[in-house]
Amino acid sequence: MADLMASSIPVALTIAGSDSGGGAGIQADLRTFAFHCVHGTSALTCITAQNTLGVNRVDALLPEAVKAQIEAIVKDIGVHATKTGMLLNQEIILGVAEAVETLSLKQLVVDPVMVSRAGVQLIDDSAVAALRDFLLPKASIVTPNIYEAQIFAGLDINDINDMRLAAEKIHKLGVKTVLVKGGALKDNLRGADVWFDGERFEILRTATVDTTNTHGTGCTLSAAIVANLAQGKDLFSAVKLAKDYVTNALKYALQIGQGQGPIGHFFPLLLNTHSSL
Repeated sequence: MADLMASSIPVALTIAGSDSGGGAGIQADLRTFAFHCVHGTSALTCITAQNTLGVNRVDALLPEAVKAQIEAIVKDIGVHATKTGMLLNQEIILGVAEAVETLSLKQLVVDPVMVSRAGVQLIDDSAVAALRDFLLPKASIVTPNIYEAQIFAGLDINDINDMRLAAEKIHKLGVKTVLVKGGALKDNLRGADVWFDGERFEILRTATVDTTNTHGTGCTLSAAIVANLAQGKDLFSAVKLAKDYVTNALKYALQIGQGQGPIGHFFPLLLNTHSSL
């Protein structure tokens, strides 16, 4: 692995899919890294044809191509922190898990990206099993939404107590730290997340933002955690700062396209122009 001590610039790596609409995936991750003054590198796993109305097509890259991208980055530039997003299938997941192990990638944030915020499963059962058995145990933190947490924990989630129980069960899968995201819950529970690191539970809340333009929130949260880790923040602080960042980006979400727009990753630049977006 490259000597990171030779550079004072924090470097983050995202291993995820491309969103042609620019709201989530690799595009959201790189914007989030840039906002935090972190150099962003990427390894694409798949290419999507999508817009604000939905996904029209997905094409997976070969696992060997995904691993080659990761190796090229790590062996030359080096990486302070890494995240995974959409990995799409069992073969890619196994390849990424192998790369994480052989290249000794530390500070790994796993955003499962296996069930949408609307509850639609995005990857098949064999991929879910590979993610659970081979990648989650290598993660510093995993950030499932409630639907993903339900699958990993094997229980229904309707409130904070259910989230706590799910976090505990997921931790027993070998995950160091779990952040169960409550963005899909209703009323005053919306946006409340549960943290569990094997010793303590924390309920993390931020102000609720009333907007339908929420595309990319999960990708952005995990990318912001990685960016803060790359800067040297401890994990709990990185999570809290990431939640604050996403909340602010939601306040300046973009009303573009005919469907669900993305959040405003560069919200300070939108302060004077937001009313016209």
